[in-house]
Amino acid sequence: MKTKEKLKIILEKENFSPGWLGYLVNPFFLARRELGRAVKGMSSYIKGRILDVGCGTKPYQSFFTYDEYIGMEIDSPEAIKQGTADIFYDGKTFPFQEESFDSVVINQVLEHVFNPDQFLKEVHRILKVDGKALITVPFVWDEHEQPYDYARYSSFGLKSLFEKHGFKVIEQKKTLADFRIFGQLINAWFFKKINTRVRILDFILRIIFTVFFNTISYILYFVLPGNNDFYLDNVILVAKDG
Repeated sequence: MKTKEKLKIILEKENFSPGWLGYLVNPFFLARRELGRAVKGMSSYIKGRILDVGCGTKPYQSFFTYDEYIGMEIDSPEAIKQGTADIFYDGKTFPFQEESFDSVVINQVLEHVFNPDQFLKEVHRILKVDGKALITVPFVWDEHEQPYDYARYSSFGLKSLFEKHGFKVIEQKKTLADFRIFGQLINAWFFKKINTRVRILDFILRIIFTVFFNTISYILYFVLPGNNDFYLDNVILVAKDG
């Protein structure tokens, strides 16, 4: 394997499952580390034939034990160029027969769905009875991937939405429900706003701010109480109710 390919693999890992290197260079370290841990903690439920809806780079595929893993993206030039999806769809109807999958993964996608009712009807249709779906959705976060950022869901809103469409909730988790959320939001702000037009200087400044606010966040995390009402992401595990 070439050095460039090895570096790409390392950076991809540090992007979504960051370790010590991500602590230094990933401005989304706090969010991605906790989100990855939450997904991994529920991963034993996701098995068999799996559909990853809005798969992106399939960052959590290695967390699951499966017979077949299919990544699906909406048919767009950006998704096609990325080259990681196995199949594309029109944004409305999933191109699969009823009860085709044992499990579904939907990672940071639902906020970009303009018609969640139609979307969840499709998830319910292609999932086998008692099949599981693992979904992550931001709660406190900036607008992103504009203009296709349509919604934020509270934990209660998500539970109601999924039960409305024939799912029963198995487990729900909130990530960064403590002071670290502030460090993550500040890091995200600097990531967007630092632009000196000198790439190496931007990179150095981002490292400095990332390390500083990550460190301060962890110190205060151990000192200050958490707040379960103010958090970054929802992670919800549901089953198709027969």
